[in-house]
Amino acid sequence: MFKPKAIYFEKEIENYPLGKELMDKYKDIPKIEIENHNAIEEMRKKENKEFGNMKRNLIIGVRKTHKFVENHKVSDYLVPYTSSGCTASCLYCYLVCNYNKCAYLRLFVNREQMLEKIVKTSLKSEKELTFEIGSNSDLILENTITNNLVWTIENFKNTEKGKLTFPTKFDMVEPILPLEHKGKIIVRMSVNPEEIINRVEFGTSRLQGRIEAINKLKEAGYQIGILIAPVIFVENWKELYLQLIQRLESELSSKVKKDVFFEIIFMTYSYVHIKINEEAFPNAIDLYNKDKMTGRGRGKYWYKNEIRQEGEKFFREKMKQYFPNNEIIYIV
Repeated sequence: MFKPKAIYFEKEIENYPLGKELMDKYKDIPKIEIENHNAIEEMRKKENKEFGNMKRNLIIGVRKTHKFVENHKVSDYLVPYTSSGCTASCLYCYLVCNYNKCAYLRLFVNREQMLEKIVKTSLKSEKELTFEIGSNSDLILENTITNNLVWTIENFKNTEKGKLTFPTKFDMVEPILPLEHKGKIIVRMSVNPEEIINRVEFGTSRLQGRIEAINKLKEAGYQIGILIAPVIFVENWKELYLQLIQRLESELSSKVKKDVFFEIIFMTYSYVHIKINEEAFPNAIDLYNKDKMTGRGRGKYWYKNEIRQEGEKFFREKMKQYFPNNEIIYIV
């Protein structure tokens, strides 16, 4: 269970039930009042080596930005929701590109306002829409602090139209298993080979726990997707990812394998990652490979086309072999 070192909070959160609840829950934790959760000068000035310690703080505020972004993969819209950032420290975390050292967990207490906009947008649409509510955070993790995911499912289940989806790297799914969700929730579990989880995805659930969570969620009636993400082309990547695919085929339940879908995403990286990881995690694996990567915009890197093409060929062949009846939504 995450216990914050300090709470940074906007005064306005005390006008919301969840804000009051969190302040009471953490009444014994040191608190610092801030004007804006987006601009905590004290945090911005910290050195890169303090990245891990910064992740031990919890920021609580009111979300002001509610812009929906069109998406054309698993969802129709990416939706700003109840949290941003994370307590884990995956070395490749894409939020670091957006927030630099400030990729710590921020909670937003105006959940009623956010869910209301989702419901209204859904009802106005002629077709059924799917909303991605976890693109900036991990809602299974957040739920251990706020119970927001339970609240969301219980308050969304009776809407006439629409679905919600979110990805996760955590196995703490027990609170949502007994809920009546009416098939309106799509849970997508992110997986990687055990070796990569151990060496790269610090503070997340182990592979075994993730697989067990997938089976439990399917038994509870949730629609399931699996992200093999991000694929990292380490020296023995073919061996590692083949073992992962074989393990999924062996350990996933027949119910899961009947209709689970897959997303496959190749890792992107950045100069910001390099500098933070060098100082905050000096003994960790170096994910930047100048022979395999090329520039992708200012200060960003991704794998060269020939590497990506080889990766796509490998995954399409192996997935067809072990999961011939399951759809790969995309490979990027």
